[in-house]
Amino acid sequence: MSSSPIPTITTERLRLRKLTDSDADAQFTLELVNDPDFHRFIGDRGVRTLEDARQYLLRGPIAMYASHGLGMCCVELKDGTPIGQSGLMRRAELDNVEVGFAYLPQYRGQGYALEAATAAMQWGKESLGLARILAIATPENHASIQLLEKLGFSKEDVFIFPETNEELALLAWNQKSEPNKQ
Repeated sequence: MSSSPIPTITTERLRLRKLTDSDADAQFTLELVNDPDFHRFIGDRGVRTLEDARQYLLRGPIAMYASHGLGMCCVELKDGTPIGQSGLMRRAELDNVEVGFAYLPQYRGQGYALEAATAAMQWGKESLGLARILAIATPENHASIQLLEKLGFSKEDVFIFPETNEELALLAWNQKSEPNKQ
C-alpha cells in the first residue's frame, strides 16, 4: 500500500479529514469511543481521559496514515462540527483494506455514514486502485450491516477476532460485483 497523502474529501454535506492529536480531536474521540453503542458494537478501547484519547489517535489513525497511507478520518459537518469517524483501514488480521465508521448517536440515521463511507470508498477505488474492500461487524449490529449492504457489500464469511475469539460477520465489496455504469 502506498503512503500517498490522504486528501480532505468534501461531499454534499460533509468533510472528511485526517485526525490529529489536537485537543479538539482528542476530546471528540474521547466522547465517540465511550458511547455505549461504540462499546457494544466495536469494543471498549480503554480510553478514559483526554491523554488516553490523544494516545489512541497517535497509535491508531495517525500511525496508520504514516505506515499505510490511509486510516480513519474525522467526519465533520460543513460548519466544522465533528460527528463521527469513517475511512479505510489496514488490519493485520485481514487480507484486504477495510472500511469502518462510527458516529455519535445524535448524527445516526441521517445518511451521514452512507455519504462518508461512499466518499472514502470512492477515494480508495480511484486513488489506491482498490478492487476489493472488506468490513467486519458484530452480527447483531443490523444498522451497520444494512449500511454495508447499501454500499454494495455482501456477507462472505465469519471472521474470528484473534484476541477475543469473538465471531464477526465478514462482508466484502468486490469491483467485479459492481454493475457496469454506462
